[in-house]
Amino acid sequence: MLPYVLNWGVVATGGIADVVTADMRKVPGVNVLAVSSRQLARAREFAAKHGVERAYGDYRELLADPDVHVVYVATPHGQHHEVAKAALEAGKHVLCEKAITLTVAQAEDLVATARARNLFLMEAMWTRFNPLIRDVRALAANDAIGEVRTIRADFGFQHDFDAQDRLWAKEAGGGALLDLGIYPVALAHALLGEPESVTAVGALAPTDVDADAGVLLSYPHGAHALLSCSLVATYETKAEIVGTAGRIQIADPFYNPTRIVVNGVEHTCADGGYTHQIREVVERVTAGDTESPEMTLDDTLAVMRTLEAALHQIGVDYTTVA
Repeated sequence: MLPYVLNWGVVATGGIADVVTADMRKVPGVNVLAVSSRQLARAREFAAKHGVERAYGDYRELLADPDVHVVYVATPHGQHHEVAKAALEAGKHVLCEKAITLTVAQAEDLVATARARNLFLMEAMWTRFNPLIRDVRALAANDAIGEVRTIRADFGFQHDFDAQDRLWAKEAGGGALLDLGIYPVALAHALLGEPESVTAVGALAPTDVDADAGVLLSYPHGAHALLSCSLVATYETKAEIVGTAGRIQIADPFYNPTRIVVNGVEHTCADGGYTHQIREVVERVTAGDTESPEMTLDDTLAVMRTLEAALHQIGVDYTTVA
């Protein structure tokens, strides 16, 4: 039986780890005990900033720490499978940044490992736990806008090309779809489920990752999602769900909204951020659950199948680096 206070280990010290760790410290039941980085000096600097007791120069040292209960994997996508699998094999529960892996096969391997070892595993799709997104899902499920027919969502910004940058480097899992496109795809999945068909177009960067993408997800009886993402053009990061009896507009940024408009009526919420998904992990792990009912492992696998199908149509194959 785990104690109520869960000791967390953070693998990597980049921007996302910095922001999420700051939010971890706001959640009851969380003690950020350890951090690792390939450079011990960076781990120590991160530890000092966030009040973390232990700093390691290798993630394997963190995984060997018997006092760590939960591991948050915040490395670039290309390392997610390696680190998350090692954490599960070390007997740790895992929260892994999205996209959970580079390929469906890798994701299936992580899910099988977690289930075989009876350990908690969740992809860090924080949008699912935003209070307004929870409201959107409930409203759509309860026919507040009738039958959902169309979803439109975009996420893009200009990011200067640099072959060594993680957003452009193939070995790091770079490209628009895995980093940005996963948000609109996951939103469509949350409301309409896994599509019957996927159609994608896009352009390749010199590093053979997708620079941008347009994706059409098709569902039974003509329902569809029109989604786009880009690392070369800036979009308004809004979303709209249109039904037979109304519409829901999700304000920018739709992946962490503070405002939605439902059939002309505004709803607001200032309590966004990463704390909601951290609370979910704490509640599930302390209850002995091995996955979240709001962000199931089957959901993660379904989104990965859609992303992989789109990537293959654009000409991106991560099996060469996975």
